[in-house]
Amino acid sequence: MTGVILAAGRGGRLRGVVGGKPKCLARVGDCSLIERQIRTLRAAGVHQVVVVTGFGADAVRTVCGQSVAYVHNARFASTNSLYSLWLARHELADGFVVLNCDVLFHPRVLADLLDSRYDDALLVCARGDSPEYSDEDMKVRIRRGLVTAIDKTLAAEEADAENIGIAKFSAAGAAVLVEHLTRLVTAGATRDWLPRAFASFCRERRLHVVESRGYPWIEIDFPEDYWRACSDVLPAIELIDDGADRGRRAAQGSDVSATRQAIPPAGGRAERTFRHV
Repeated sequence: MTGVILAAGRGGRLRGVVGGKPKCLARVGDCSLIERQIRTLRAAGVHQVVVVTGFGADAVRTVCGQSVAYVHNARFASTNSLYSLWLARHELADGFVVLNCDVLFHPRVLADLLDSRYDDALLVCARGDSPEYSDEDMKVRIRRGLVTAIDKTLAAEEADAENIGIAKFSAAGAAVLVEHLTRLVTAGATRDWLPRAFASFCRERRLHVVESRGYPWIEIDFPEDYWRACSDVLPAIELIDDGADRGRRAAQGSDVSATRQAIPPAGGRAERTFRHV
């Protein structure tokens, strides 16, 4: 399986945070978003990584180095993520997992997606007791565990979840998705978000959902998202990781109670999940 990171966009709304750099190079903690994603992919067993570059391609190549492959979207200023993935279509034949470069997430959500029994699946954050969806949220309608609609324009009352920005496709699913990507690009949909292709795909082939189970994540679109990622989401991720480390030590004779106190309760979705608003 190949990991594909869509990193062609400029992220103009984050200019005050990242300056003249592409948003995938926004630093959260000890590294940039894209370095963290590459590291997480490889820890999950996905060693072949392709980065789709666009704005600031040289800077991205400098940071990511020669251990990843590159596809360049020279039309980044006038196209969107659907077109970027279509450019990488020749890298998808063996199955792939695709990530938006602006998502900070706990590694467990990626592992859950990759380990799921489904050939083709979308990672989502399920609707809570008091959902607050904005026009920026990529909303998802789900029936019997399958995506039936995905769009930012989907009415909030019809939405069952929010798209996190990570999906996986088997080799067979990739072939079908490439057909839909090609059809849409040929029809002129180069400015559309990638989920438009997912919406088309799910009318022909099942697209399952895998839920985030309350693990922390955030899509970084605006400066306030970035500061929340740094101040709230990353510490929440590290708290869970630290708790897991203590749990492993506890199994070898350390203090179990410290581990239990460090890990947020499984039912505490609101405390552990961070969406942009």
